[in-house]
Formats: sequence, C-alpha cells, structure tokens
Amino acid sequence: MVSAWYMDDSDEDQRLDHQKNPPQPVDMKDLVTLTGVLYWKLNLDSYEEDGVLDKIKKDRGYTYEDVIEISPEKLPNYEEKLKIFFSEHLHTDEEIRFVLSGSGFFDVRDAKNDSWIRIKVEAGDLLVLPAGIYHRFTLDSLNYIKAKRFFVGEPIWTPYNRPADEMPARREYLTSVLA
Repeated sequence: MVSAWYMDDSDEDQRLDHQKNPPQPVDMKDLVTLTGVLYWKLNLDSYEEDGVLDKIKKDRGYTYEDVIEISPEKLPNYEEKLKIFFSEHLHTDEEIRFVLSGSGFFDVRDAKNDSWIRIKVEAGDLLVLPAGIYHRFTLDSLNYIKAKRFFVGEPIWTPYNRPADEMPARREYLTSVLA
C-alpha cells in the first residue's frame, strides 16, 4: 500500500526515506486535497482481466502505454537519468505510473506551503500526478522499478524545470488545488 509523509531537509542519499523526526505521515485523502495526486491499488494477479485498469484508462482517456524498467542494469546512462528524474520539474500532461515490480519515491510539492511530500510506491500502486505539479522521482535503496506509463495520445514527456510558474499548466494546477 502506498504511503506518504512530509520530508526532512537532509542532503543525504536521495534513495533514503527522509522521514521527519518525529514522522509526519500524510494519509491518502489529505494527499489528494494537498496535491491533487490520485491513487489506486490494483491487484497484480488480476489487473489484466478484472477491468479496473481498463476502466481507469477509459475514464481518463489514456490511449497509449509503454513499460519502463529502471535499474543500473536495465537503463542506459542510469546515474545520469536518475539525476534528471530527481530534478524538480513539471509536465503539461498528467504523469501516470502503474508499478509492476520494485519500488521508488515520487516527491511532490504541497501546493499550500510548498513543502515536499514523499510518496513511496510499490508493486500494484497506480499513481496519477496532475499536470502542473512540481515533482521528482527517485528509486529507493533497492535500485529497481518496473512500471507501466500511460498517456493521452502519443507520449509527450517534456520536463519543465522549476521555476515554471508562468506556464498555463502550472497556473491551472494551482487554481484547481487551492480553490
């Protein structure tokens, strides 16, 4: 099951949990309110037949998908790519990931106070980051994740590094979350 918490300010290895002391967990209802991030837990043994993923894809208009596998052995230029994924950025489209195996962290900004919230994802977790949200991704200490990526139409994966506050996607995001 996905879990989330406010992060500490440590510069230690990005693949560590970075829990505050004492921990400040964020429950999933609050995560939606604070960030607009959506979450589903899918059954890995039956998602291809049970229709849950198909309904989500249809309801949200996802028409294209692929699979990404991130590990030192599977991803060319692994260390460089991990640095790129961990740079704070936004996209003009949703970022959708369904974890098939492994685990990692999505860090998202709380829209109200601009603090980092770390979301741990594991096999079976489907996460939707809204367009315009500042975020970043890293693996955890296991250094492995395999995930399906979904897109509306052909994939457009252009990151816009912070600051990108004047972009329409960012303004629309803030209006929707802060309303």
